[in-house]
Amino acid sequence: MKLAHYDSDKLYLSKTNMRHSRKRPDVSDILPSVKARGILVPLIVRPVVDGGQDMAEIVAGYRRWTADALARSEGIDHGPLPCALLEPGDDAAAIEASLLENIARLDPDEVAQWETFVRLIKEGRTMEEIGQTFGLTDLYVRRILALANLHPHIRALYRAGAIDARSVRHLTLASKAQQKDWLALHNDAESYAPTGSHLRAWLLGGAEISTRVALFPLDAYKGRIVTDLFGENGYFADTDQFWAMQNEAIAARMDAYRSDGWCEVALLEPGAYFHSYEYEKTAKNKGGKIFVSVRHSGEVEFHEGWLSGRDARKPAAQAANAAASSDEVMSARAGRPETTSTLQRYVDLHRHAAVRAGLLDFPAVALRLMLAHAIAGSPLWSVRVADQRSGRPETDESVEPATPKPSSMPADAKRSPCSIFRPRTRRSRGDMAGTGLSPPFSPGWRPLAMMPCFPFWPSSWARHWRSTAAWSTCSASG
Repeated sequence: MKLAHYDSDKLYLSKTNMRHSRKRPDVSDILPSVKARGILVPLIVRPVVDGGQDMAEIVAGYRRWTADALARSEGIDHGPLPCALLEPGDDAAAIEASLLENIARLDPDEVAQWETFVRLIKEGRTMEEIGQTFGLTDLYVRRILALANLHPHIRALYRAGAIDARSVRHLTLASKAQQKDWLALHNDAESYAPTGSHLRAWLLGGAEISTRVALFPLDAYKGRIVTDLFGENGYFADTDQFWAMQNEAIAARMDAYRSDGWCEVALLEPGAYFHSYEYEKTAKNKGGKIFVSVRHSGEVEFHEGWLSGRDARKPAAQAANAAASSDEVMSARAGRPETTSTLQRYVDLHRHAAVRAGLLDFPAVALRLMLAHAIAGSPLWSVRVADQRSGRPETDESVEPATPKPSSMPADAKRSPCSIFRPRTRRSRGDMAGTGLSPPFSPGWRPLAMMPCFPFWPSSWARHWRSTAAWSTCSASG
């Protein structure tokens, strides 16, 4: 395969190129090095004669050609591009070359990159210049150079594949003494050499507290901070000093919340998790609290505006109890009589006296009322002597003037009550069919008079009549 140099404007993409018909490729990773050094790896091209001009189609190296074109657009010109020539017309060879050029390659391992970067630094290059030349960030260059902190035997194990990349990155945090101790564990067949996350915990003494969780300014911390270049993080070497400062910051933050008007700021037990499903979101003006959770990793979370399920249900329960109490009070008031028993007795006696006085004008109605109870009584009615006592002398005195007196009764009412049952016209014995009896014993009442119990009625009537207002009126005449 011959080598030649072609101007960029005499090259174009071949249809046999694996990147043909795709959008413009991303060249951000190689553009810095192309700008700095130009194209170092030759493009694979196939000569083509087009209109008498010496042209070439790009079989492999389209990204390098694109990066060179971008550099030229910015005024950076490194001259003709180096190209390796394929035989013209052999499409199969061109396709194979395009594929092999992209997959038959092995990126250098981190140890090889470290050795190269160290040599460049010894030659006077800075990390910024190395990053610009190879299209790498400054952080990536620092991470690779951090391998210089490793013991030579550890680097050898890493290159041989005996240690994984994650463990090597953790070992860059270790001191020389810690690296030697770890090597001793690794070389001892009967000992266990921690790797991965266990290795980092072993290096930090079991307390892995990141600088990201600190609530206080890091410049106030006087202890050592272990820097992890690969994780872009640092760790506190003195955990006792960290917790002393972290607790002070937590207390200050809690005081600030209380000053801001929060009713309560509760600090959970160390290591306890805040499970939101056990709480209900509650606004500050409705009694919401702040719960502070502190993890063993040093992370602190302030959960604002929450109430435990039990506390959140208290207002509703209290409102329900208040409503129930109000209903009970209203029910008690509704069931309470409007008057006292003494007043009610006073009213009843005066009403009874008024009825008695009114019935004096209608003795026939009083008689019918008595007979209705005596003859056609019902279990729903009770006829008994009316008790005129109130139990209070002043009430009895007020009722006494309203009680009808014999002197105020009409002449008919002064007669003996039984006299109304005597015939007004004497008839033959056994003849009771006439009109000798006063109403209501008119001829229409004859069936009642013939009843066997009739001879016993007068005494029975007299007994029941005394229980009525009419009999009370009539009995006053003696």
